[in-house]
Amino acid sequence: MKKDISNRADVELLVNSFYNKVREDELISFFFTKIVAVDWEKHLPVMYDFWDNILFYAGKYEGNPMAKHRDIHQKCPMKMEHFQRWIHLFIETVDELFEGNISEVAKQRATSIATVMQIKMFS
Repeated sequence: MKKDISNRADVELLVNSFYNKVREDELISFFFTKIVAVDWEKHLPVMYDFWDNILFYAGKYEGNPMAKHRDIHQKCPMKMEHFQRWIHLFIETVDELFEGNISEVAKQRATSIATVMQIKMFS
């Protein structure tokens, strides 16, 4: 039986595993390599804080993900299939590593975040 996401170390494992998949993905990796040359040493800790806050209300994240994604969308329009792939990879990663209530919350919140971003970008 897999354990549930329960602490910062679990969040870091999830984020690292997810972004390893993203970097290899044929459909969306170019956003992170060609559109925005992501500095992973800076980006990953921000994502740890983001998901730690989303799941455990840690209060460490102070960014504006919508603004950042709008900037990327201006450089190269994101399409529905990009969001669907992101959600698929995230849910797949959660399911491979964890199970339980917080794991389900993580998948629901990821889906909600992607949905809101799509609505705001495509309207």
